[in-house]
Amino acid sequence: MSTESARPVEESRLARGVPAVALRDVGYAYGTCGTATQALAGVSLEVPRGGTVAFVGPSGCGKSTLLKLISGLLPATAGVVAVDGRPVAGPLTNVGMAFQNPVLLPWRSVLDNVLLPLEILRENGDSRALAPDGWRDRAVALLATVGLGGAERRQPRELSGGMRQRVSLCRALIHQPALLLLDEPFAALDAFTREEMWELYQRLRAEREFTGVLVTHDLREAIYLADTIYVLASDPGRLAHTHRVALPRPRSLTQVYGPEGSELMRLMREQIRPARESAA
Repeated sequence: MSTESARPVEESRLARGVPAVALRDVGYAYGTCGTATQALAGVSLEVPRGGTVAFVGPSGCGKSTLLKLISGLLPATAGVVAVDGRPVAGPLTNVGMAFQNPVLLPWRSVLDNVLLPLEILRENGDSRALAPDGWRDRAVALLATVGLGGAERRQPRELSGGMRQRVSLCRALIHQPALLLLDEPFAALDAFTREEMWELYQRLRAEREFTGVLVTHDLREAIYLADTIYVLASDPGRLAHTHRVALPRPRSLTQVYGPEGSELMRLMREQIRPARESAA
C-alpha cells in the first residue's frame, strides 16, 4: 500500500484515540528455559499520544528493559507490546532514543552526528529520508533550537557534557519520531545543567508534539517532565504505584519544589525505599 493510500486510514485510526504505546500483561524473562529469570511480569499500561510518562523504582526493577521492549530491541516473552495500535515485532524506525551517555561518534562533526539517523534511514530505503540538502537544513535548524547554532562544524571533544547531550537530543529528534525513549539521559550532568535540560525537553515537546517515555532515578526529574509516573517494584519487575502529576504546564522548578511536588516526592521515596532495603 502506498503512503498516500495509507494516510486516511492512519488519520482515522489516530482520531479514535489509539494510545501511542500500550502494554497488555507484558512480561520478560531471560536465560534458558531451565534457568530463566523473570525480569518483568504482568505490566499493563497505556501512554497517551503527546504525553510523557516516567518509570522510577529501585535498580534492577526492569525500567530499562521496558524501554527495550517498547522499541522492539527485545521481544516480550509474555503479553503484547503495541505502538500506534500495532504489535511490536522488531526494532522500530519511528522512534528516537537518548541515553545517559550521548555516544557521539568522535570522528564526525556535530552536524554529521545529528544526521546519522537519516543516513541509516536512507540506506534502508525509508521514504522519510529526504534529499541530503533537506536533511542538512533540518539539522541546522534543530541545533539552533537547542542553543547550538554555529556549532555545526565542532567536534564532540570540543563540547561540554550539556552540549553533547543537546546534540544527542537533536540526533534522536532529527527524523521527527512520534515516540522518544529516554534512558537516564541527564543523569551524568551537573545539577544546574540537568535543570536546563528539563526546561529544554519541556519546550521541545510543546513545539514538536512527540510522545515521551522516560526512565530515571531522579524523582524531581520525573515530576518536572512526566504527566504520569509509574513506580516499579522488583523481583520480578512490576507496576506497584501510579501517580498522575497534577502540576500545570509549563512547569517550573518552583512547582517541583513547592508543597505539591515535595509531597509527591516524599510519597514516592517511601514507596521505593522498602524495595531498596529488601535488595540490600
